[in-house]
Amino acid sequence: MALQEFKCPNCGGAVQYNPGTRELACPFCDSVIDMDALAMMDEELDSYREPESVKYGYEGDGWSEGEQRGFSVYSCKSCGGEIICEETLGATVCPFCDNTIVMTSKFAGTLRPEIIIPFKLGKDAALRSLENHYTGKRLLPAVFKDKNHLEDVKGVYIPFWLFDADADAHMEYHATKTRRWSDSRYHYTEVSTFRVVRDGSIGFNHVPVDGSRSVDNTLTESIEPYSLDDADRFQTSYLAGYYANKYDVDADESSIRANERIRNSTSAAFAATVTGYDSVTPKSTNIRLKKGVIHYALFPVWLLNTSWQDRGFLFAMNGQTGKFVGDLPLDKALYYKWIAKIFRIVAAALLLITQIFLTFYRTA
Repeated sequence: MALQEFKCPNCGGAVQYNPGTRELACPFCDSVIDMDALAMMDEELDSYREPESVKYGYEGDGWSEGEQRGFSVYSCKSCGGEIICEETLGATVCPFCDNTIVMTSKFAGTLRPEIIIPFKLGKDAALRSLENHYTGKRLLPAVFKDKNHLEDVKGVYIPFWLFDADADAHMEYHATKTRRWSDSRYHYTEVSTFRVVRDGSIGFNHVPVDGSRSVDNTLTESIEPYSLDDADRFQTSYLAGYYANKYDVDADESSIRANERIRNSTSAAFAATVTGYDSVTPKSTNIRLKKGVIHYALFPVWLLNTSWQDRGFLFAMNGQTGKFVGDLPLDKALYYKWIAKIFRIVAAALLLITQIFLTFYRTA
């Protein structure tokens, strides 16, 4: 049960999940397969256990000798081609025959995600978002926009840990109100100071933390939020035609970031209740967390990779909402021309003002 392939029952071509549906589509004969008909393919996932020589688990220990080096080797069932990939890769496309492959052992037993948010937006939407991202960027190098080719566009399911927790907080603030008035002799300023105390509790559900080291947390957090309204029970059929990673940051390590996010959100929520003052300064913060349930999930992300002048640029789009982020290069030559143009305009304006002033002075 190392590999699971998804093929069209009519023509044998590789099928892939159709974003925003519960169907797998064949790009060769336009056949459509209902995902419910494939649910039985996952029946063994819950009971599956790795051989003794390869023990997976949330602790992340007991790797085999090959996996300790960070790579795994698979043989495609369709063409026999050798697929060498990172150990955490759980779904891919055969580079020789384009067959869609899921390494089911990466999502079996204790590694099986509880939920998955399927792709709602396809590759075309990601490319359109990149074009929109270019729009209005006057200092963007023309060659980057017009001639540069995207090296890689991947739909990837990123592993996430979702944390539930309650936060009990006691917050104190120093606040002031200022009143000013005048009479015929003096101007007055009265500053009133206040000690503001806030106590309460906030519940947090499904706080997400990226469980993959291959994608920077800053990037994945920038394309949040995700809505669990579209979440479904995990099914390998959703992975057909996409890439997917198994987590390599366990729940314990991810909880550090989750606690930080919860504390920051709690502080911001309590501070937002302190209103009606001219200034507010936090004096003391005491937040106690009560940890709850931890969930394991896969979230959809479109990753777009391109380069310019030997420098790589990575863009990401939320595969559910379409939120897009990514840095763009600056054409320094164009920047300096723009600065020079502004300088010439300012210099000409100053010269005109000087001439008008001199003309007025001479005629006065």
